[in-house]
Amino acid sequence: MKLLSSPFLVCLTAALSSAFLISPPHMWTKLILTHHWPTTFCSMEHCHPNISYWTLHGLWPDKGIDCNSSWHFNFSEIEDLRPDMVKSWPDLRNSSSAGFWKYEWHKHGTCAAKADSLNSQHKYFSKALELYHKLDLDSILKKFDITPSEKYYTLSQIEGVIENFYRVKPKIQCAHPSKNAGVQTLGQIEICFHSDFTLLDCEKHATVKTFSKGGWDNLMGVDKSSGFSVCDPDTPVYYPPPS
Repeated sequence: MKLLSSPFLVCLTAALSSAFLISPPHMWTKLILTHHWPTTFCSMEHCHPNISYWTLHGLWPDKGIDCNSSWHFNFSEIEDLRPDMVKSWPDLRNSSSAGFWKYEWHKHGTCAAKADSLNSQHKYFSKALELYHKLDLDSILKKFDITPSEKYYTLSQIEGVIENFYRVKPKIQCAHPSKNAGVQTLGQIEICFHSDFTLLDCEKHATVKTFSKGGWDNLMGVDKSSGFSVCDPDTPVYYPPPS
């Protein structure tokens, strides 16, 4: 068997290097725009936001967490976004704090910033707000009669509205107060995007995405074994009215 010629090896190495630069192995491929329902959140965290619309939880790339601990959050870089941030992306536990935004930047923003389109704090937060307003999830649900109510919905009713309007599959998550509860409470809706910000089907893995005091990672007041997870298609869904 003849050895490959040196010019061939040089070309192969260059091609592989080029491919690596274009698609680095740890680069994310999907963004998850996550909305949460304040009434559900605050029933578990004992906050009182007096908000009657879906708010932003975050914009999450599908790969990476805390990608650059040295890239510190600097609110002065997004000062111009403050009015919209306070309204659309509030810290439901402490409306006067920027701690939630700092947390989202460190955990998710520093990873999203691997893409040139999101490679600054201003780009990251402004793009999340832009996508949130373009989707206008709160208005779409209301338009098709999915409104907070004492009556229960089926998961298929909520999914159907979102799928029919946006033409993609969402990931809808509920809180489960106990293992054998006869109802689940609507808490979070994820809608996904390609890296070019076009809509994409979300994968419905039954992973837990939760919040916590201080860390936004554990739900309070719900059964720890079930947590805050993908809604059960066979269990009625409670969409609680603002208190």
